[in-house]
Amino acid sequence: MSTRLNWLRAGVLGANDGIISTAGLVVGVAGATTSRTALLAAGVAGLLAGSLSMAAGEYVSVSSQRDSERAALETERQELAEDPEAELEELTGLLAARGLSRDVAREAAEQLSERDALRAHARVELGIEPDELANPWHAALASFVSFTVGALLPLLAILLPAPSQRVPVTVVAVLLALALCGRVSAGLGGAPPLRAVARNMAGGGLAMAVTYAAGHLLSASGA
Repeated sequence: MSTRLNWLRAGVLGANDGIISTAGLVVGVAGATTSRTALLAAGVAGLLAGSLSMAAGEYVSVSSQRDSERAALETERQELAEDPEAELEELTGLLAARGLSRDVAREAAEQLSERDALRAHARVELGIEPDELANPWHAALASFVSFTVGALLPLLAILLPAPSQRVPVTVVAVLLALALCGRVSAGLGGAPPLRAVARNMAGGGLAMAVTYAAGHLLSASGA
């Protein structure tokens, strides 16, 4: 359940990043030109660059995490082979620190060690589930997909309306989407929704205002 919630939260955050970064990009370009071709090129380039960057970053990050977890498990395996009694005492102490009496902790440690000592130490001492190590390819794909889905909304919103309606339609669509992302993210994390929604909308609104102003100023200056 915890793993599933983490994946859902990562997906929402990836979509959120796709919405804000692509919205800022296309709204900035819209401040400088009404060319649909320029908007499409900028939006698609931003979508691909962002989604691939997110996927690569997630792959590297999760790969490093997985390597660290494997190294920790291998170290624990060696310690169990070299000095099982000391490891049993360590596990007893860890269980006792969680509120069990010394006798009960010792009995629990012995039973857990008899079943699977490495798994017991991985869970209690390292906080690792040996059979559920993070998969970097899954993480990369999830980030790629979530960012792409988020980025498609501002891209379509800026391309489909008439030139005079592009920016207003995009701003409204993006703010509504960010409100939804904030609400879902808050729900997954058990945080107050109003603050998360307001923070999300304010960040996206600021990003679009700054990039639109920059595009407009560059266009006015003839750059």
